[in-house]
Amino acid sequence: MIAIIPVAGAGTNLRPHTYTQPKSLIPVAGKPILGFIIDQLLENGINEFVFVIGYLGEKIKEYVERTYPNIKKNYVVQETREGLGHAIWLTKEVIPKNSEVMIVLGDTIIDVDLKSFIALTSSALGVKKVSDPRKFGVVEFDQDGNIIRVVEKPTIPKSNMAIVGLYKIKEFDILIKSLGHIIKNNIRSNNEFYLTEGLQEMIRRGVKVEGFKVDNWYDCGQKEVLLKTNALLLKKRKKLPSYKKNLQNCIVIEPIHIGKNTILKNCIIGPNVTIGDNASIYDSIIRDSIIGNYTKLNDVVLFNSLVGSDSFIWGSSQSLNIGDNTELDLR
Repeated sequence: MIAIIPVAGAGTNLRPHTYTQPKSLIPVAGKPILGFIIDQLLENGINEFVFVIGYLGEKIKEYVERTYPNIKKNYVVQETREGLGHAIWLTKEVIPKNSEVMIVLGDTIIDVDLKSFIALTSSALGVKKVSDPRKFGVVEFDQDGNIIRVVEKPTIPKSNMAIVGLYKIKEFDILIKSLGHIIKNNIRSNNEFYLTEGLQEMIRRGVKVEGFKVDNWYDCGQKEVLLKTNALLLKKRKKLPSYKKNLQNCIVIEPIHIGKNTILKNCIIGPNVTIGDNASIYDSIIRDSIIGNYTKLNDVVLFNSLVGSDSFIWGSSQSLNIGDNTELDLR
């Protein structure tokens, strides 16, 4: 089975951070989002990958080559952002015929029994009940539990089961033909070719598709969700890294993650804090936040904050959303 991971989006909801790095490389619990996705797939026996890259794609490629040099991988470039359906359609040139594929969105961390999902004998979509299905692609089922309809952001939903960004496609050739039909006939919504349209065409052509309920999923496309995901993943970690040698006169409230070569002095850190590598933090209080690499903080109180790499902040007491290479003096 081949994993397709689309990571071509611009991540406009996470600006200013995504001006300088793809949202799939933003760290949560000490690891980029993309790293959690790749590791989960590798642990379940999938070791061949296709990455659909676009905006800041060279940074995706550099991260994958550096961190996972031994996996089998291809890169497909989506020159213009024309939707997820178009992104998947582009992979037809590098995926052999009669292949089974797993599609996992590159900004989504999913809590799921992936082994059981992979073992399904038919194509399947990961789904979960949501309170407001109008924000998502949703599925409708027949009396046997098979998916009969897939709709993107319906105005009047007939189901509250949302698609979570996890797809197993046994009949990938038929999906490609279905997407080709959508693209040839210019069937767009909001000026994009939706994957849901291609899935619906595939179902119309007679392909059986199941729904598979996931435990949780974390769509890390917004600051609030990203911070919540960071907290949840920190709490779930089985092995906590040692960081005591980095601390000087500090109080720690678990869970936290402190990166390599990071120094903290006279600080109260936690809970739910991730700090990157080579940071320097003095005389500060930080909770429920993500701090980037090489960042310097002095005399700050931060909460519910997302601070990019190579940033400098002095004398602040508030919630911040600061991109890379920023300098603030709020004394």
